[in-house]
Amino acid sequence: MALLAEFLVGQPGHSLIVALVLLAGWSQLRFSGAISRRSARPLLWSSAGWGLYAAWEALVQLRTPEANIRVDLLLIWPLLGALTLYGLIRCAIAVRR
Repeated sequence: MALLAEFLVGQPGHSLIVALVLLAGWSQLRFSGAISRRSARPLLWSSAGWGLYAAWEALVQLRTPEANIRVDLLLIWPLLGALTLYGLIRCAIAVRR
């Protein structure tokens, strides 16, 4: 968990990379015809969630660079984790069909 926090907290660029990877996965699945438009949507939501998180991290770094206790992450990380896991599982199930 510490490695994940070190990689993502205070590094909006890293979060943006995660968002872009998920977006690339969505576009690959969607436009190759591997899954339907509706089945690919949860992966797009995960990408949007990570993009919003990257913007939030950039805003936090800009406004309060000295913030070392981040209570907001107690809400954000479980939501991002659940959203990402849901998107990946839904797309994996759709591809298997």
